[in-house]
Amino acid sequence: MPEGAPAPLFVQATRGLCPRCGAPSLFAGVLRFADRCSRCSLDFSAFNVGDGAAAFLTLGIGTIVTILGIVVELAYQPPWWVHVALWLPLTLVSVTITTRWTKAALAALEWRNGAGEGRLK
Repeated sequence: MPEGAPAPLFVQATRGLCPRCGAPSLFAGVLRFADRCSRCSLDFSAFNVGDGAAAFLTLGIGTIVTILGIVVELAYQPPWWVHVALWLPLTLVSVTITTRWTKAALAALEWRNGAGEGRLK
């Protein structure tokens, strides 16, 4: 990768890299953004990913789990508790793991595209 070129989005998201300099400084906690990058001082508080990560994950993971649940029900007709035992942990683990990555990806895309609030002239 050439010097100064941003890392691929997947790498930025999974490692929590600063969108500008690539330092692993995007997060100050499990899901909380740091105030600013420790290397280049990019202000992370300006990023407004809001509930975007939750919305994408609800649609994506919810669709996958629903399809899997329907397939299992039609193929095996298990008791209701089998569905709870299968899909509840799968959903919780999937959402927990991917929320951080999704937030980081949305922040990186916001910075790359210069996204901001709409303004009237």
